[in-house]
Amino acid sequence: MAMEIAATGRAVPEQRVTNDDLAKRIDTSDEWIRSHTGIGSRHIAGEHTACSDLALEAAKQALSMAAEREGRTPEAAALSLDLILVATATPDHYGTPSTACLIQGRLGAAEAAAMDITAGCTGFIYGLEAAAGLLAISGARKRALVIGSEILTRFTNWDDRGTCVLFGDGAGAALLEKTTAPAEGPEKRGLLRTILGADGSGAEHLIIRRGGSRLPYKPGETVDIPPHIDMNGQAVYNFAVKAVTGIIEKLLREEKITIDDISLIVPHQANARIVQAAGKRLGIPEKKFFLNIEEYANTSSASIPLALDELNRSGKLRRGDLIMTIGFGGGLTCGGNLIIW
Repeated sequence: MAMEIAATGRAVPEQRVTNDDLAKRIDTSDEWIRSHTGIGSRHIAGEHTACSDLALEAAKQALSMAAEREGRTPEAAALSLDLILVATATPDHYGTPSTACLIQGRLGAAEAAAMDITAGCTGFIYGLEAAAGLLAISGARKRALVIGSEILTRFTNWDDRGTCVLFGDGAGAALLEKTTAPAEGPEKRGLLRTILGADGSGAEHLIIRRGGSRLPYKPGETVDIPPHIDMNGQAVYNFAVKAVTGIIEKLLREEKITIDDISLIVPHQANARIVQAAGKRLGIPEKKFFLNIEEYANTSSASIPLALDELNRSGKLRRGDLIMTIGFGGGLTCGGNLIIW
């Protein structure tokens, strides 16, 4: 019994904002942003677009891909879902209803349970492992839709030039399916191994501080800045480089393989410099990592599934490829998956 990714999808807003566009609004430049982050542009959701809207589009794309393969309608594919997990730090609503429930209703996935996962930029990796576990413990559950979706620009302080250049909006989805393929042995397939980690002592380094039960807004309070992302950039950078190197080493060691066995590493797209620094420490050539941060910037939990769909639809992922995903972010959290495509 294997847990295989059977289909993928993605969604990004139409509005594309380049570094030069930002430079007209804040004190920055294309050269500064690219040299510090590798980012060239980002996509920004319109005023009336919410997290669930992007997630729904990514979900529909994944279901359409699966439906075409199976010779049935997307509506029938939606009815085949047993579980919908949405990883997000920017849900439609605080606490309830979950964004996953909103998507379940709009898809017409009447048989699916639904819940959100809050694990920052590592959310999709946590989501894959959680979905695999829930499918494994029940013989009746066969299919889970795992989505990462974010409207980060709604929580960006546009007066903070150190953070506002980093973020973009988007969503990615993966249909995880329990199949009869072997999970062990020479013909093994699907999700092979996952590592999950956290360091809550670093919670203050990446945080949306206001608006929750710890620091709620008070009646009559004058608010100059809405809830927004506060980040200690150097601390997050140090954590991320250590997390990336440690997880890559641990996944290789536990699976008893070498980096030469890996077709591609798909990291969270936070900052190209983090990936380059980790690769240099481990002696991994840059071409082994897939990066699309130049186009989309940091889309948090959406970045890995968005990248997987781009690779899948472009034909750069072939059946049997062994790939690694690596994530790190708010919480602080980190994690990685080994997957045979």
